[in-house]
Amino acid sequence: MKDRAAFSTGWRMEQPGEGFDLHGYGNARRIPAIPDCCRIAEYEKEAMAVLTYLEAISRALWEEMERDPAVFLLGEDIGEYGGAFKVTRGFLQHFGEERVIDTPLSEAAIVGAATGAAIVGMRPVVEMQFADFVSCAFNQLVTNSAKIHYRWHLPVPMVVRLPAGGNIHGGPYHSANPEGWFLNVPGLKIVAPATPYDAKGLMKSAIRDDNPVLYLEYKYLYRRIKEEVPDADFVVPLGKGEVRRTGDDLVVFTYGPTVHTALEAAAVLSREDGVEVRVVDLRTLAPLDTQLILSSVRETGKVLILHEATLTGGIGGEIAALITEHAFQYLDAPIRRIGSLDTPVPFAPTLEEAFLPNLSRVVEAIRGLSRA
Repeated sequence: MKDRAAFSTGWRMEQPGEGFDLHGYGNARRIPAIPDCCRIAEYEKEAMAVLTYLEAISRALWEEMERDPAVFLLGEDIGEYGGAFKVTRGFLQHFGEERVIDTPLSEAAIVGAATGAAIVGMRPVVEMQFADFVSCAFNQLVTNSAKIHYRWHLPVPMVVRLPAGGNIHGGPYHSANPEGWFLNVPGLKIVAPATPYDAKGLMKSAIRDDNPVLYLEYKYLYRRIKEEVPDADFVVPLGKGEVRRTGDDLVVFTYGPTVHTALEAAAVLSREDGVEVRVVDLRTLAPLDTQLILSSVRETGKVLILHEATLTGGIGGEIAALITEHAFQYLDAPIRRIGSLDTPVPFAPTLEEAFLPNLSRVVEAIRGLSRA
C-alpha cells in the first residue's frame, strides 16, 4: 500500500424555474461572487476561473485524477454518458476505462467494490445518480466502510458523491437529503458545500482524506450559482465552518442550499428591521466545527438552525443539544429550528415549495427570534 503523506487541513440565487431542469441542461445566469471578506486571502492574486457549482466539482475530480493515479471513478453511466448530470463528461476519453468505470445498476456492489479498492491503496470516488439510492448501499457503508479502520486499523480513502436535495420537482425518490441517516455512524465524514469555491476545495480534501467521506452535492445549485475559483491547487479543510455574513443580533447555522436562503433573509432583515444576522455555513457536518458554533452563540445570544432535510432527526437537533449542553448560559431566547416538513418530498411544484424551507418562513422566524 502506498504511503500517503498527511496534510492539514452577496451572491444571489436564481428563482425556481430560471434555467434549470432535472438533468442539468438549463441555462444559468451569472451570479456575483462571494464577498471579498469571505474569500481566503492567499488565493486572491491567483489566476481565477468563473465556475458553476457543477463545474467546480468536475474540475476537482479532474485535477485529483491528474495528480494521483490512485484516484479513479466508478458509478452508473459515468463513462460514455458522462454521468446523470454530466459531471464526468469527457473523463472516459481522457483517463480511459480503467479509471472511469461504468458499473451495473447495483449501489451495494458499487460501494462494496470501492471499499475493497480503498483498503488496498486506491482512492475511489463513487457517484450515486441520486442521493436517495444510497439506501441500497446502506449495509456496505455502515457495516463495512465505516468500521474497517476501527476493526483492522486500515485506511479507507473513498468518497461517495450524493446528488441531494429538492427544488427540482424530482418527487419523493429523487430529492432526498440523507445526511441524518449517517450522522449516527462513527467512521464516516460528511461534507455539504454551498458554493463553487467550497465544492472544489472540499472535494479535494475528501479525496485526500484517509476516511470514507460522504460528499453531498446539491442538484439545485449545480448551474444556479457561479463564482471565481482559483486555478491553483487548494483545499478547504474538513471540519471547519465559515462565517458568510457578520452580525451580532443573532446567528443562523446552516449548510448547502439554505445558506443562500439565510443570506437573502439576513439582507431583508437588515434592510427592513435593522437586525444584523450572522450566517454560519457549517460546510462539514461530521465532524462539526464545534468551536465556531459555540463562539457564535456566545457572541450573539440567539440561534436559528436551518436545513433542508426534514426537521425530525435532522442535524439541527444535535446542534441544539450541543449548544444547550455547552453554551446554555449565553442564550437570550429559545433555540429555533427550521427544516422541511416531516413528509416525503412532494412532486407537485406548489406542494414542494410549501414543503421546503423558504425565504418567508426564515424571515418570519428570524424576526420573531430577534424580538424575543
